Amino acid sequence: MYDIVIIGSGPAGLSASIYAKRAGLKAVTLEQSPMSGGQVLTTYEVDNYPGLPGINGFDLGMKFREHADKLGCEFKNAEVLAIRKINAEAQIKESGAQLRAASIESRIQEEMKEKEEAGFVLETDNGPVRTKTVLAAMGATHAKLGIPGESDFTGKGVSYCATCDGAFFRGRVTAVIGGGDVAVEDAIFLARGCEKVYLIHRRDELRAAAILQKELMSLPNVEILWDTVAERIEGEGTVQKLAVKNVKTGREKALLVDGVFVAVGIIPSSHIMKGAADCDEKGYLIAGEDCVTSTPGIFAAGDIRTKKLRQIVTAAADGANAITSVLEYFTAG
Repeated sequence: MYDIVIIGSGPAGLSASIYAKRAGLKAVTLEQSPMSGGQVLTTYEVDNYPGLPGINGFDLGMKFREHADKLGCEFKNAEVLAIRKINAEAQIKESGAQLRAASIESRIQEEMKEKEEAGFVLETDNGPVRTKTVLAAMGATHAKLGIPGESDFTGKGVSYCATCDGAFFRGRVTAVIGGGDVAVEDAIFLARGCEKVYLIHRRDELRAAAILQKELMSLPNVEILWDTVAERIEGEGTVQKLAVKNVKTGREKALLVDGVFVAVGIIPSSHIMKGAADCDEKGYLIAGEDCVTSTPGIFAAGDIRTKKLRQIVTAAADGANAITSVLEYFTAG
């Protein structure tokens, strides 16, 4: 029985591992991927993590893991398939036949021990894991376009975060794909430093808030391509061209761009948590800065929880906050 099982080994999970070890908790971090770090591993360069400007994303992920290893944090490779609550009271009620077959006194002692150890069972592809608390830190994945060249140029001109990577494209030409709040915010953000920004939207009107649309329309270096979809991304080493098509006329053309920012949505990796804790309409686990969810004993940290800013630094902060909340959970009356 662990005090806490941390699901996921991105910045939030690794930070939580470090804080759990320092707090003296019996903890294990379950990671589905063969390497710790999460999405940061695919980031070509990180320029906004305090104290380490310009560090390669892979190197930053490895530094997080090295810190955890130095402290002796425990890791296991396992994919969590389901989470089940241990209902100790139900176990006691259902054990009448066993009670008759054993000494009343000894059975009561066993039952009390079971009740004290009540928590959760995580069913994994590497066997069940019992724990008193669970920290969901599986992160979220950016929705992909699924077009040729997208995966090839990810981190080499294709990005899913303008605030993370926009600074690398100052004075250059970029394209943002999407029509919601995030896409429009990204275009506005990029327009502050880019020579030109194309906003590519498949419909003839944006879904973004009116105030954002008004600001976008006032920018002289932003061009909106209505009724347009991205067809493929091309280049040699880095992005150089984006092929697009007008869905009404069928006309295709190539845009000479240095960067493509995809903002067509984000998908929280919360499928195994459905039924275990409350999620919002988009699938994010509902939890505040304290990382406490609707279910006692279950916590959420990083990109998987409801929050405004999803960055490496905020994920790492969540890991620390989550363990603080776990400690309070154990010491609460």
